[in-house]
Amino acid sequence: MKKSTIWIIAVIMGFSFLALLYLQFSYVEEMVKMKKEQFDESVNRSLYQASHNLELDETHRYLEKDVNQTERRAFQQDSVTVDGIGGTIKHSHQFAVAADDGTVYSSFQVKAFQMKPSSVPKAMILRKDKNSLVDATKSMQEIVRNRYVYQKALLDEVVYNILYTANDKPLKERVNFKMLDQEIRNQLQNNGVNIPYHLKVSTADGREVYRCPDYSEEGEKYPYSQVLFQNDPQSKRGVVRIHFPEMSNYIFSSVRFMIPSIIFTIVLLLTFIFTIVVIFRQKRYSEIKNDFINNMTHELKTPIASISLAAQMMNDDSVTKSEQMSKHLGQVISDETKRLRFLVEKVLQMSMFDKKSVIFKKKELDLNEMVENIAQSFNLRVEHTGGKIYTEIEAVDSAIYVDEVHFQNAITNLMDNAVKYRKQDEPLDIYIRTWNDEHNHLFLSIRDTGQGIKKENLKKIFDKFYRVHTGNKHDVKGFGLGLAYVKKVVDLHQGEIKAESEIGKGTKFTIMLSVFQEDK
Repeated sequence: MKKSTIWIIAVIMGFSFLALLYLQFSYVEEMVKMKKEQFDESVNRSLYQASHNLELDETHRYLEKDVNQTERRAFQQDSVTVDGIGGTIKHSHQFAVAADDGTVYSSFQVKAFQMKPSSVPKAMILRKDKNSLVDATKSMQEIVRNRYVYQKALLDEVVYNILYTANDKPLKERVNFKMLDQEIRNQLQNNGVNIPYHLKVSTADGREVYRCPDYSEEGEKYPYSQVLFQNDPQSKRGVVRIHFPEMSNYIFSSVRFMIPSIIFTIVLLLTFIFTIVVIFRQKRYSEIKNDFINNMTHELKTPIASISLAAQMMNDDSVTKSEQMSKHLGQVISDETKRLRFLVEKVLQMSMFDKKSVIFKKKELDLNEMVENIAQSFNLRVEHTGGKIYTEIEAVDSAIYVDEVHFQNAITNLMDNAVKYRKQDEPLDIYIRTWNDEHNHLFLSIRDTGQGIKKENLKKIFDKFYRVHTGNKHDVKGFGLGLAYVKKVVDLHQGEIKAESEIGKGTKFTIMLSVFQEDK
């Protein structure tokens, strides 16, 4: 499958997953918003009703107090008037309600009856007038005392006391905080809010007069408030504030059923991303494998062709073979055979590392001495370019515990790369340095003045089969296993290796190892 096709599928699927996630999060956000609005409305309605009930309770208490502490009396005044023209007699009764101090709260006048004495027998007038007057008096007194006194006069006094007496008292004397707390809790439950809350009451100017025993600051940034006695003067009002520490859990509890759906969608998205990464990685490995096969074919062709040609010349009777020629052909066959063996062993070594079947034969060695020997073996190749090898042996503690063959091969590979990737037609200089630090570590650095490596390629140079692209140039042969082998060897010796490079100026490799100590 083409790379562009994979990218198109990946983009379409990725966009679909992201759109699905966006819709799910939008739905959750809308549900949370709606739940929050319902919660706010329920809490505000509960606080308003609790505040209203508080004022009713205060009115009720003043009523009871007024009934228990104030004695009232009702008195009656009778009046009789005679109409001189018609001879009609009018009887009226006036009732009044007053306190002991003489304060008159209200009065009530009843016109009992009227009559003409000339039209009524004398005996009936005397009897009827007497009975009617007594009955009317008793009836009106009862009505006024039971209904008028307790319904009008008493309420007038209570309203007067509330207006001019109640708001003069401190807020903590007007409010029963425990009853207010209980009233708020009941109203919240009636409105479907059944989670813990914290209560605080303060005056209009912000002075706190009460807070619940288990009050905490958690959740206080989302308070709900209600004015107490809102019809009182501004300075006499109170404010009740509540907040809910578990409000977030309560709000999000309504959308918990969406969490598994979102999680599964995210898992699918991550799985899809991982699949795409694996596909591209496998495609890259496939390309690397093809490059490796091509490189291996070219690498193996040269020694095989040389060996085949030398053998053909030795077997050709038409060619005159002197002792010197036979020796030369034998040397060619020997050298090319060694080269073939080296190439095959390099591939086999990496295979052994991958299977973790390699066995190191470690022993104590001196790094300074090893570096000196390797530098001496590369002198001729470097001097052939017109350059030179410079060594700075500064390590005092240079003992290392390593496998001699593999570790020496690792350093040789670094030196060999420096020679192979030099600038053409320019001298190559190599700087080798060893030193110690204060943490009992031993360092080896190999710096060259070659071509250098681009930053985007530098982080990949230790990957197996990776080779830096050189365009259409194929003057440097290899499998891309050298630096991968070096890193594997250093890692298995509990060391570290890092590379620094600047294009056109050269590359520097630094290896860090622990100094070997016999007492360990």
